Amino acid sequence: MGSKFIFVTGGVVSSLGKGITAASLGRLLKSRGLKVTMQKLDPYFNVDPGTMNPYQHGEVFVTDDGAECDLDLGHYERFIDENLTRRANVTSGRVYKAVIDRERRGGYLGATVQIIPHITNEIKANILAMAEGADKPDVVIIEAGGTVGDIEGLPFLEAIRQLRYELGRGETLLIHVTLVPYLKKAGEIKTKPTQHSVKELGSLGLQPDILLCRSELPLSPEVREKIGMFCSMPPGTVFQNLDADTLYEIPLMLHREGLDDKVCELLGISGLPCDLANWEKTVRADKGCRKSLRIALVGKYVALPDAYLSVAEALRHAGIASGRHIEIQWVKAEELGGDNAAEVLSGASGILVPGGFGTRGLDGKMAAIRFARENGVPFLGLCLGMQMAVVEFARHVLGLPLADTAEVDPETPDAVIHLMPDQDLDSLGGTMRLGAYDCALREGSISSRAYGEQLIHERHRHRYEFNNAYTRAFEEHGLRVSGRNPQRDLVEIVELDGHPFFLAVQFHPEFKSRPDRPHPLFRAFIEASKKLSETQPAGLPA
Repeated sequence: MGSKFIFVTGGVVSSLGKGITAASLGRLLKSRGLKVTMQKLDPYFNVDPGTMNPYQHGEVFVTDDGAECDLDLGHYERFIDENLTRRANVTSGRVYKAVIDRERRGGYLGATVQIIPHITNEIKANILAMAEGADKPDVVIIEAGGTVGDIEGLPFLEAIRQLRYELGRGETLLIHVTLVPYLKKAGEIKTKPTQHSVKELGSLGLQPDILLCRSELPLSPEVREKIGMFCSMPPGTVFQNLDADTLYEIPLMLHREGLDDKVCELLGISGLPCDLANWEKTVRADKGCRKSLRIALVGKYVALPDAYLSVAEALRHAGIASGRHIEIQWVKAEELGGDNAAEVLSGASGILVPGGFGTRGLDGKMAAIRFARENGVPFLGLCLGMQMAVVEFARHVLGLPLADTAEVDPETPDAVIHLMPDQDLDSLGGTMRLGAYDCALREGSISSRAYGEQLIHERHRHRYEFNNAYTRAFEEHGLRVSGRNPQRDLVEIVELDGHPFFLAVQFHPEFKSRPDRPHPLFRAFIEASKKLSETQPAGLPA
């Protein structure tokens, strides 16, 4: 069997959960023993989201091979438990740049370069590339970002139309996610928005094979029949997609609806039972967490939780494994300082400072770190959180009041965090240490015990590094280096002696956490926080 292609589009409004829907279907098909991979088509003209403000587009997800990607790829990896590559995120910027670069090299032999065929051919090539390689997938699920009717998304939909024609019937499937709103005042479920969305899709030459209707209320057989009739959908191809108590319950709900059965039927895939036992166990554990554990997340973009989506999910995964519902206390770093840190953070059983860029909120992050260090509150620092932990320790323990990161103060006499060697900052996009790097762990360290191995591989996204010239001073005062990149002798992990749990890492462990397999560092952090909560329920030790 050659690779089958499933396209997922959205209509009516954005934020319908196409990414979760696509990822859930991927989970269902993988549970049938199929090899599944996924791809996101993003219509924006940024080459990647790496230079975008998180308030614009949420977090930037990073793959093992160093691609800065849309946050939906995080959902994909968490649901299908596969490591994706840079091929999995295609933007308009990347497509147009490739076409223009080829034109400048004379690659089109003097032809007039146009949307059709040149842009659409580039899009199709990126889609088909997902089915290449030694580990050829059985199914490729492609989510088209945006909403049908958006002008910037038209080339992607045209490319999908062409592929549907070129590959033939039974090789592709189109699922359209739409909205069926309930008007409370009228007491009615309205199908007209869905009708208009399918009509808009039809005007582009695309007829969905399956409609997946987001709705607050269950859709009656009569409503489904009405939608099917007005949208020219055969019986049994209109499915409901109701709100769920937990994100990870959605695959189970769609399975009960029979979505994966219909997908397999339409694609000619048969005889593969669906085994969701482990997934069901995880969902039961998630919903069964009765006790809460408060973790303070001190960040720059806390007004938009999606800016820290993978961090929040990694905390949740660790909470599931520890039997705790994680209550995240979103703390705006700019509003935190030495004068109010105790008041704001004393109810938390653990403090986490995530990654980020720029100078805003750094004093607040250091105030949170100092509070955790001096009061024995479990602390986990990620990327910039690690760098701020180093700066805070240098200032208040090593006695270097002007210590700083060169990112903030290039003239500091004590650049405990400095620029990577040979780093080029002429262009911000793609100039960081990106992707998976080795980290050798110090035997007997907290991190070594958490991982249960001595050599690990974690994903990075940063420009500045720990300054090795200060290693001896830090270690003499108790902040020890417990993880190094062996190839370049770069510090990856620091831990504080004599503290219940004070650990900071240069990488982003949140990207590799899974619902049924929490990341070991998050698991260790939550266990330490859980221990504090059981001995001092208010969070702050007596």
